[in-house]
Parts: sequence; structure tokens; C-alpha cells
Amino acid sequence: MNPSPILIRATQAIAIILIAAYSIPTRASAKNDQQVLAKAQAKSHVGAKKRAKHTAHAKRKVEVNGPLYATRAEVMQEADAMALRLGLEPRWVRHAIGQSHYMPGIARAIAPPPVGTAKNWAVYRSRFIDPVRIRAGVKFWQDNREALERAERETGVPAAIIVGIVGVETIYGQQVGTYRVMDALTTLAFDFPAQHPRARERAAFFLSELEAFLTLTQRTGTDPLALRGSYAGAMGLPQFMPSSWSKYAVDFDGDGRVDLFHSAADVIGSVANYFKAFQWRVGMPTHYPVRLTAEGQQKAELLAPDILPTFSAATLGTLGAELYGLALQHDGPLALVELQNGDAPPLYLAGTENFYAITRYNWSSYYALAVIELGQEVAAAMSK
Repeated sequence: MNPSPILIRATQAIAIILIAAYSIPTRASAKNDQQVLAKAQAKSHVGAKKRAKHTAHAKRKVEVNGPLYATRAEVMQEADAMALRLGLEPRWVRHAIGQSHYMPGIARAIAPPPVGTAKNWAVYRSRFIDPVRIRAGVKFWQDNREALERAERETGVPAAIIVGIVGVETIYGQQVGTYRVMDALTTLAFDFPAQHPRARERAAFFLSELEAFLTLTQRTGTDPLALRGSYAGAMGLPQFMPSSWSKYAVDFDGDGRVDLFHSAADVIGSVANYFKAFQWRVGMPTHYPVRLTAEGQQKAELLAPDILPTFSAATLGTLGAELYGLALQHDGPLALVELQNGDAPPLYLAGTENFYAITRYNWSSYYALAVIELGQEVAAAMSK
């Protein structure tokens, strides 16, 4: 039996609707790349919250939002002054800052450890160099071998250092942070813990980072309340602070935008570019072993510059820091670096300018050595 004209027209209408539905682009064209980034990052936050669920359950703690900064007249006055300094629309700045929360957990996290807390390199190392992180590093290296090789070729920064950075920072994207960046930066700019020995200096730093973040999001059309990161306001796989994103992040995959949340190539190129900007020396080792015989005043003199390379190899030897092998031929300044081990003897090494460059990412010799050794472990696992 032939279908009726009415049935034919109904069938045709349904077909047109289905065709139209499937012809809608799966990814709408955003007015700018960072809006796409913000939306995608917000979606990834759902996954991050799920990954953090077990940890939160184990600690039996729930992060509680403090009051909105809109309730603080002095903060709103600073928002107006900031808008004027930065040339931003005042209502937009007031909204972004006013809708941010004071976060008590962030204030606690940034506070210094209790006086007398012993540093322990072995314990610190175990937090970052373990089978889970090494396996994730191997996969990251295998998946991004071409970008890592290109970054090393163009900047001289070894692939192992880049892999070490991303692994220590976020386990290759598994832990990019769940705090709203605005909450973190406003808390640390306006309520940095007063008991911190450098409270005023650190508060000023985070105020400048808040300004950099607002400038970045305004310039790119991103909702500043949408992005999430660490409790210190660092973002993406490499945990770039806002000022670092503006200064050093690069479009390494050539898609016309910088995406440190999802583009491994951009992450790799940006980390390499960061170290290049901090004068990474191509081919120079990061450190050498050292045997310390100095005591008293000589030891104090050697440790006074901390991680800043200051001494020649010959001077180190004269002062009681014995070098050997290739270290004796090192042409450039060195630092005697001490890593405490709790009740066990400290570890000493001679840090080069490249070791110092890694500490520009995080001002800690423990952090720098963890990055170096994680990269080495991943490289060793790659060769098996």
C-alpha cells in the first residue's frame, strides 16, 4: 500500500530535523580562544573533583568558603584603585574581586611549617618519585616525544627536565588544582597570614599576580571566576602563575592559542621557554657530587649564598668542599647546596647555574633535585 501524502510530508519533516541536528558543529566557534579554554577547563574540574574525592574522604575535611570580598569595603576600594592602575573597567574588576571568597584552607596551606620542623630530603623525594609518577612520566614522554625533542632542539633544555617539571607539578595533568584562581589570589593578596616572616612581601607578590590574572583574563575575554588551579593560584599542567603565563607561555602546537590545560605541546614548549628565559646553559650539568670537610666558619661561608652560584670549583675546594672528576673542570660559578635529612647526615652537592635556573620555577633546592631525579628515573624507565 502506498503511503498517504500526509505521511510522506511528516516523514520528510522528521528527516530535515535530524539532518539539521547532525549538521550543528560539535564545537562552536568561540569569540576568542581563552573562552574555549575556560569552558573546557571548567569541565575538566569535574574530573579533578572526582580524583580528589578519595583524599577528601580520607581527611574527613570539607573546604569551607569564607565570606565574599564584596563585604569588605577596603578591598572594594583597592579593586577600584586596581582598575584605574590597570586601565580595566571598574565594574568588571569589582565583580571579579567581590565575588571571590576568603578561603581559610588556603591561608592555612600557605603558612610556614611550625618552628623546629626538620627538613628531610629522603621523605621529600619519596613524595614525588614513585612508581605511579614514573609510569605516568613514561606515557607522557612516549605520547609527546616529538614535541619534547623539538623543544630540546630549539631551547637546549633537556626533555628529562621538562618531564620532571610536569611530573612534580601535576603528575602530568592528574592534579591541576581545584581552587578557583580568583579565590586563591584574593585570599593571599588581602589576607596573607600575618605570622609568616615575609608576610608583607608575599602579600605584595600575590597582589601583583592578581593584577596579572585580571589583565590576562580581560585581554582574552575569559571569565576570571571560571578558571581553577592550585591554592597559590598556579594554573595548568605546568602550574604557571598568571605573570608567567603572560611572559613565558607559548603556542607550541601552532593552533593559534596558548592552552596549558590541555595542549601537551604548549605545556612542553612553555616550560622550555621559561628556562630559556632564565638563561639555561646548553649542555651544562645541573650539579656535581661533593664531599664536605669544612666546619665552623668555613662551612658557614660556603652556605651563606644558599643556592646562588658564587664560588669557583677551586674556591670550593680551598674552603673545604671537595670536588672530583668533571666537576674540577667546571667553568662557571657553583653553589654548595645542603639538603637536610632529618636526624641523618645532610646531602651536599655543588649546584651549577642550571640547578639555580630550576629553582627559579620554585625557590627550593629540594624541589629542584626532585625535578632532576624524577626526569632521570623516567628516562631510565624509557630505556628499558
